[in-house]
Amino acid sequence: MLEILTFPDPRLRNKAQPVEKVDDTVRKLVDDMFHTMYEAPGIGLAANQVNEARRIVVADVSEDRSQPLCLINPQILALDGVEEMEEGCLSVPGVTETVQRADRVRVRAQNRDGEAFELDAEGLLAVCIQHELDHLDGKLFIDYLSNLKRQRIRKKLEKQGRSKSEAAPAI
Repeated sequence: MLEILTFPDPRLRNKAQPVEKVDDTVRKLVDDMFHTMYEAPGIGLAANQVNEARRIVVADVSEDRSQPLCLINPQILALDGVEEMEEGCLSVPGVTETVQRADRVRVRAQNRDGEAFELDAEGLLAVCIQHELDHLDGKLFIDYLSNLKRQRIRKKLEKQGRSKSEAAPAI
Protein backbone atom coordinates (compact mmCIF):
# COMPACT_ATOMS: atom_id res chain seq x y z
CA MET A 1 0.00 0.00 0.00
CA LEU A 2 1.27 3.44 -0.93
CA GLU A 3 1.31 6.39 1.47
CA ILE A 4 -1.46 8.88 0.72
CA LEU A 5 -0.40 12.51 1.18
CA THR A 6 -2.78 14.60 3.28
CA PHE A 7 -3.66 18.28 3.20
CA PRO A 8 -1.90 20.68 3.81
CA ASP A 9 1.10 18.75 2.40
CA PRO A 10 2.50 21.08 -0.31
CA ARG A 11 3.26 18.13 -2.63
CA LEU A 12 -0.49 17.87 -3.27
CA ARG A 13 -0.15 21.16 -5.17
CA ASN A 14 2.39 19.73 -7.64
CA LYS A 15 1.20 19.46 -11.22
CA ALA A 16 1.50 15.98 -12.66
CA GLN A 17 3.56 15.41 -15.80
CA PRO A 18 2.42 13.36 -18.81
CA VAL A 19 3.37 9.69 -18.93
CA GLU A 20 5.73 9.35 -21.89
CA LYS A 21 5.55 5.56 -22.18
CA VAL A 22 3.22 3.04 -20.56
CA ASP A 23 5.59 0.30 -19.42
CA ASP A 24 5.83 -2.24 -16.59
CA THR A 25 6.82 0.49 -14.11
CA VAL A 26 3.66 2.47 -14.91
CA ARG A 27 1.51 -0.69 -14.79
CA LYS A 28 2.97 -1.55 -11.36
CA LEU A 29 2.16 1.96 -10.13
CA VAL A 30 -1.41 1.60 -11.46
CA ASP A 31 -1.80 -1.75 -9.66
CA ASP A 32 -0.39 -0.30 -6.42
CA MET A 33 -2.73 2.69 -6.73
CA PHE A 34 -5.77 0.42 -7.13
CA HIS A 35 -4.68 -1.59 -4.08
CA THR A 36 -4.17 1.60 -2.05
CA MET A 37 -7.49 3.09 -3.17
CA TYR A 38 -9.46 -0.06 -2.32
CA GLU A 39 -7.74 -0.45 1.07
CA ALA A 40 -8.21 3.21 2.06
CA PRO A 41 -11.18 2.76 1.11
CA GLY A 42 -11.93 5.23 -1.65
CA ILE A 43 -13.46 5.48 -5.11
CA GLY A 44 -10.67 7.41 -6.84
CA LEU A 45 -6.98 8.17 -6.50
CA ALA A 46 -4.61 10.39 -8.48
CA ALA A 47 -0.90 9.60 -8.72
CA ASN A 48 0.20 12.84 -7.10
CA GLN A 49 -1.82 11.88 -4.01
CA VAL A 50 0.79 9.13 -3.54
CA ASN A 51 3.67 11.49 -4.37
CA GLU A 52 4.02 10.40 -8.00
CA ALA A 53 3.82 13.47 -10.23
CA ARG A 54 2.47 11.57 -13.24
CA ARG A 55 -0.86 12.00 -15.02
CA ILE A 56 -2.43 8.77 -13.80
CA VAL A 57 -5.84 8.27 -12.17
CA VAL A 58 -7.58 5.14 -10.93
CA ALA A 59 -11.25 4.97 -10.00
CA ASP A 60 -14.01 2.49 -9.22
CA VAL A 61 -17.42 3.84 -8.19
CA SER A 62 -19.10 0.41 -8.09
CA GLU A 63 -20.34 -1.03 -4.80
CA ASP A 64 -18.52 -4.33 -5.37
CA ARG A 65 -15.23 -3.05 -6.84
CA SER A 66 -16.09 -4.57 -10.21
CA GLN A 67 -15.53 -1.55 -12.48
CA PRO A 68 -11.90 -0.49 -12.14
CA LEU A 69 -11.02 2.40 -14.42
CA CYS A 70 -7.48 3.52 -15.22
CA LEU A 71 -6.91 6.88 -16.92
CA ILE A 72 -3.38 7.66 -18.09
CA ASN A 73 -2.79 11.14 -19.52
CA PRO A 74 -6.50 11.98 -19.23
CA GLN A 75 -7.99 15.04 -20.92
CA ILE A 76 -11.50 16.36 -20.52
CA LEU A 77 -13.03 16.86 -23.95
CA ALA A 78 -16.49 18.07 -22.91
CA LEU A 79 -18.47 18.97 -19.80
CA ASP A 80 -22.25 19.22 -19.60
CA GLY A 81 -24.93 19.81 -17.01
CA VAL A 82 -24.60 20.77 -13.36
CA GLU A 83 -24.40 18.46 -10.36
CA GLU A 84 -24.07 19.29 -6.68
CA MET A 85 -22.66 16.39 -4.74
CA GLU A 86 -21.15 15.77 -1.34
CA GLU A 87 -17.45 15.07 -1.87
CA GLY A 88 -14.73 13.72 0.33
CA CYS A 89 -11.09 13.00 -0.38
CA LEU A 90 -8.49 10.51 0.80
CA SER A 91 -6.07 13.44 1.07
CA VAL A 92 -8.50 15.46 3.22
CA PRO A 93 -9.60 12.77 5.69
CA GLY A 94 -12.80 13.18 7.66
CA VAL A 95 -14.04 16.17 5.65
CA THR A 96 -17.00 16.22 3.28
CA GLU A 97 -18.48 19.27 1.58
CA THR A 98 -20.93 19.95 -1.24
CA VAL A 99 -19.22 20.86 -4.50
CA GLN A 100 -20.76 21.88 -7.82
CA ARG A 101 -19.39 20.18 -10.94
CA ALA A 102 -20.54 19.08 -14.38
CA ASP A 103 -22.97 16.14 -14.38
CA ARG A 104 -21.59 14.64 -17.59
CA VAL A 105 -18.06 14.47 -18.91
CA ARG A 106 -16.30 13.11 -21.97
CA VAL A 107 -12.68 12.18 -21.38
CA ARG A 108 -9.84 10.89 -23.56
CA ALA A 109 -7.08 8.81 -21.96
CA GLN A 110 -4.90 5.75 -22.26
CA ASN A 111 -5.64 2.54 -20.44
CA ARG A 112 -3.25 0.36 -18.40
CA ASP A 113 -1.84 -1.04 -21.66
CA GLY A 114 -1.28 2.39 -23.23
CA GLU A 115 -4.22 2.11 -25.63
CA ALA A 116 -6.13 5.35 -26.28
CA PHE A 117 -9.87 5.49 -25.60
CA GLU A 118 -12.68 7.93 -24.97
CA LEU A 119 -15.27 7.61 -22.23
CA ASP A 120 -18.60 9.30 -21.56
CA ALA A 121 -19.43 9.38 -17.85
CA GLU A 122 -22.25 10.85 -15.82
CA GLY A 123 -23.30 11.23 -12.21
CA LEU A 124 -20.90 9.91 -9.58
CA LEU A 125 -18.32 8.68 -12.10
CA ALA A 126 -18.28 12.07 -13.87
CA VAL A 127 -17.80 13.85 -10.54
CA CYS A 128 -15.08 11.39 -9.50
CA ILE A 129 -13.18 11.90 -12.77
CA GLN A 130 -13.32 15.70 -12.42
CA HIS A 131 -12.20 15.47 -8.77
CA GLU A 132 -9.22 13.26 -9.64
CA LEU A 133 -8.20 15.30 -12.69
CA ASP A 134 -8.18 18.37 -10.46
CA HIS A 135 -5.59 16.56 -8.31
CA LEU A 136 -3.38 16.15 -11.39
CA ASP A 137 -3.42 19.94 -11.72
CA GLY A 138 -2.62 20.50 -8.03
CA LYS A 139 -6.18 21.41 -7.10
CA LEU A 140 -8.20 19.99 -4.19
CA PHE A 141 -11.96 19.86 -3.76
CA ILE A 142 -11.64 22.25 -0.82
CA ASP A 143 -10.40 24.89 -3.28
CA TYR A 144 -14.07 25.21 -4.34
CA LEU A 145 -14.95 26.28 -0.77
CA SER A 146 -14.70 29.68 0.88
CA ASN A 147 -11.37 30.76 2.38
CA LEU A 148 -12.91 30.56 5.85
CA LYS A 149 -14.01 26.93 5.39
CA ARG A 150 -10.61 26.02 3.92
CA GLN A 151 -8.77 27.58 6.88
CA ARG A 152 -10.99 25.70 9.36
CA ILE A 153 -10.26 22.43 7.57
CA ARG A 154 -6.52 23.18 7.54
CA LYS A 155 -6.50 23.90 11.28
CA LYS A 156 -8.53 20.78 12.05
CA LEU A 157 -6.21 18.53 10.04
CA GLU A 158 -3.04 20.16 11.41
CA LYS A 159 -4.35 19.63 14.94
CA GLN A 160 -5.14 15.98 14.17
CA GLY A 161 -1.63 15.56 12.74
CA ARG A 162 -0.06 17.00 15.90
CA SER A 163 -2.21 14.75 18.09
CA LYS A 164 -1.07 11.67 16.18
CA SER A 165 2.61 12.62 16.36
CA GLU A 166 2.36 13.48 20.06
CA ALA A 167 0.72 10.12 20.78
CA ALA A 168 3.27 8.13 18.78
CA PRO A 169 5.95 6.37 20.82
CA ALA A 170 9.53 7.57 20.37
CA ILE A 171 11.69 5.08 18.52
